[in-house]
Amino acid sequence: MPTPLQTRVTELLGCDYPILQTGMGWVATPELVAAVCNAGAFGFLAAATIPPEKVEAAILEVKKLTDRPFGVNFLMDAPGADVISDAVIRQRIRAAGYNRAPNADLIQKLKEGGVVCVPTCGAVKHAPKAEKLGADIIIVQGGEGGGHTGSTPTSLLAPASADAVSVPVVAAGGFHDGRGLVAALALGAEGVAMGTRFLMTAESPVPDITLERYLKAGMNDIVLSTALDGMPQRMIANELLRKLESAGPIRKLWMAFQNALALRRETGASLPDLLQSGLAMRRNQKLTNAQMIMAANAPILARIGVADGDPVRGYLASGTVAGVIDDHPTCEALVGRIMKEAEQTLSRLCR
Repeated sequence: MPTPLQTRVTELLGCDYPILQTGMGWVATPELVAAVCNAGAFGFLAAATIPPEKVEAAILEVKKLTDRPFGVNFLMDAPGADVISDAVIRQRIRAAGYNRAPNADLIQKLKEGGVVCVPTCGAVKHAPKAEKLGADIIIVQGGEGGGHTGSTPTSLLAPASADAVSVPVVAAGGFHDGRGLVAALALGAEGVAMGTRFLMTAESPVPDITLERYLKAGMNDIVLSTALDGMPQRMIANELLRKLESAGPIRKLWMAFQNALALRRETGASLPDLLQSGLAMRRNQKLTNAQMIMAANAPILARIGVADGDPVRGYLASGTVAGVIDDHPTCEALVGRIMKEAEQTLSRLCR
């Protein structure tokens, strides 16, 4: 018999439970994605921080670790987006995740290849546009979410977005347990997406020294700042943030230029490719020239924080929810716990 925990999202994605793991750069590795999928949820491989020509190898690595369907998340305005799309279609990946600057031609190509299209939006007005471009599922991230985020709380964004579109909506920002999943369903969403909660699991690649910062953070330690790249980012306050907030504009631009060169080395993109990507991002997100240049800060400083294990000099993107998380379970234990609590919550409400 169908239950509220079986939704259009589980049907479209082929997963057991309406729980999605977001495509966090440097964190959503093949090992984490496979562990999430093996637990019955749905994981997205983070392709935005992998050189495009190596994404297919990463996809094959996930396939070695799980026979469950999974997704690939990437940036459609970044160099090599067409290469990644081709790999997704060739490998018959279930879903493609994307956010900024959706490309209508790429979306159509993915849909023709049988790929479920799952963009992330941060404002109600963006959801109908995403649906019109071909979205099959829309993740809506409220202000509680980590990284780039808006100001609308998930409790308001989710129901308004669900009312604005006919495709299923998945709520993100502030979720970590079964009660939250049931709340999201009550708000009109058909699932939840979690980043920070999966970052803080046993299969996450985040080094212990960085994980300790997340485990010790209280909700007041997780702040919203524009110091990193000129756009609102939610993160754990640390030494890097204090340094950025006290730096002058010239120092910030010099740091961004150095990080752009580092990003070029990481992704293999040429300088013209990076410039073209930056101009597309500026046009689609209405950024200033300074914000466009500073955009290189986030991926490189995130690598330093969550991949290299330097929580002093690195950027620690985090949802507010980290302030109430104090454990480090396996993905299997976490997903099982969430679903058990969701079923108990539904049973209690019915009584």
